[in-house]
Amino acid sequence: MSFKSGFLCGTSAAIQALQEDLEDAARSDAKVLITGESGVGKELAARTVHACSRRSTAPLVALNSAGVPDTLLESELFGHMRGSFTGAYRDKLGIFELARGGTVLLDEVGEMSLRMQSLLLRFLETGEIQPVGSDRPRTRVDVRVIAMTNRHLLDQIAAKAFREDLYYRLNVIHVIVPPLRDRREDIPALVNQFLRSAVQQYGIECPQITDEAMTNLMEYHWPGNVRELKNVIERCVVRARGRSISETALPEEVRSRRPAAAAAASQPARRSVAEIAFDQMVNHHESFWSVVYEPFMTRDLTRDDVRQIIRMGLERTQGSYRVLLGLFNMRPEDYKRFLSCLAKYQCRLQFQPFRVVAKPAKATSDEPADAATDRSRAII
Repeated sequence: MSFKSGFLCGTSAAIQALQEDLEDAARSDAKVLITGESGVGKELAARTVHACSRRSTAPLVALNSAGVPDTLLESELFGHMRGSFTGAYRDKLGIFELARGGTVLLDEVGEMSLRMQSLLLRFLETGEIQPVGSDRPRTRVDVRVIAMTNRHLLDQIAAKAFREDLYYRLNVIHVIVPPLRDRREDIPALVNQFLRSAVQQYGIECPQITDEAMTNLMEYHWPGNVRELKNVIERCVVRARGRSISETALPEEVRSRRPAAAAAASQPARRSVAEIAFDQMVNHHESFWSVVYEPFMTRDLTRDDVRQIIRMGLERTQGSYRVLLGLFNMRPEDYKRFLSCLAKYQCRLQFQPFRVVAKPAKATSDEPADAATDRSRAII
C-alpha cells in the first residue's frame, strides 16, 4: 500500500515528514498514538501503518470509543460470557480476540471513562483478556494497538480526565497528522484525487477546476481539514452544470477567499464547533439530527461537544428538555428518541442546575399557594 494515497497524498514538507513517521511505525511493532484535528486523516494513517507492517495479513479491527456507550464498551473490547447481563444470550468475543495477531484501531481514545482507561491499561500491560462475567482471565492475545484522538491528552491529564500512565503506555510512537492549513501546497493533488474518486463514483465526465476556483481552494482556511475539502469537491462534481468547476460553484465560505493571514487574525473571535452547531439550530433553524447527531456518529463532533451544545440549550430553556426540543427544531414525537440518544451516549445533563424558579405568585381565593408555586416551575 502506498503512503501517498487518500488524505495523505502530496509533496509538502509536512506530509513527507508524516510519511517518514508512518514508515518508522510500520517497521516496528510498538504501540502508536496518532493525534490531529478532526478530518485530517488519522484513521487512514493508522490503516497505512497496519497495511505496511508485518501484521498486514492478520485482521485489522477498528472501534470508535466515543460511539459506544461506556456500559457496552467493556464488552466490545474484551467480550462477554453468556448470561453476564441482560441480553447476553451467548458468549461473544471482543475486538482484541477478533484481531488476534493483527491490529486494533482505537479511535477517540480520549473519550474513554477513567474506569475503561484502567481496564485498557491492564490489558496493555498483560495482554490478558477477561470477558465481562468471567471471574478470571480467559486467554492472552498478541495484538498491536494504535490509538487515535483529536484531544490534547496532556491537557486532559492535567484536568484529571485521562490517566498519565495510560498516556505513556500508548505513546511509544507518536504520530501527528498535520492540518490542511499547514500543507496548502498539497491541495491541488488532493483536489485531483477527490475529483477522480467522485467522477468514478457518479459515472460522469471529469470536470476541470478553473484557476480562480483553485485559488479559492488554496486560500481557504479549511477548519474541517481534508474531509471538508473532499466533501466540497464531491458537492461540486454532483452539481456541475458543464465541463468546468468555476469559482461560483464553490460554497460561499470558500468563495470568500479569506487568506490564512486573515483567518489567523480572526482567531480570537473564532467560535467553537459546539457554538457553530448551536447557531445553526437556533438561528438557521436546522435540526439537531442533521447538525449534531449525524456529525457525532461520524466522529466530527465529540461527546464533550454534544454536552456543551446541550448545556447551552438548557441555559436558554431554563432546564426544560421539552422546550429544548423546539429550540433544536425537532418534532414533539422525537422527545423520547432525543432523551434516549443523550442517555445512551452519556450526554444527558441534569436539568436542576439550569432551572430558574420564579417567586411564587400570590395565591388567590381560587388557587392554593402550592398551585402557584407549582405553576412557576419549568416543565421538563
